[in-house]
Amino acid sequence: MASFTTEEWEKRIGDQVRNLRIRMNLDQRVLAERSGVSWSAVKNLEGGKGVSLKTLIRVLRILDRTVWLESLSPVTTISPMQMARTKEPRKKVYATRKKVNDV
Repeated sequence: MASFTTEEWEKRIGDQVRNLRIRMNLDQRVLAERSGVSWSAVKNLEGGKGVSLKTLIRVLRILDRTVWLESLSPVTTISPMQMARTKEPRKKVYATRKKVNDV
C-alpha cells in the first residue's frame, strides 16, 4: 500500500466515498448540499481529481466517516517513565572555588 502514488490514493479514496454515498442512497448533489460544498467538489472527489482538505472533512462528516480522520491524527501520549529513559543525562557542573590569597 505504501507504494501507491498520490493519484492512486486519490482514486481509492474517491471510490470509497462514492460507494458510501451510494450505500446511503444519496446523489452527488444532495451530498454536496448537506456537506456545504459544491457539486463539482463532490464530483472531483469521487473522480480522484483531488479536493481541499476542508472539502474532504465536510464530506466525510456527512458520510459518518470521521474515524478516517481520527486515524490520521491520533492522540499521542508519552509516559513519564518513557520520558525519563529518553532524556540525556544531565552533566554535572562543578563550581570552582577561588583561592583566597593571604596577604
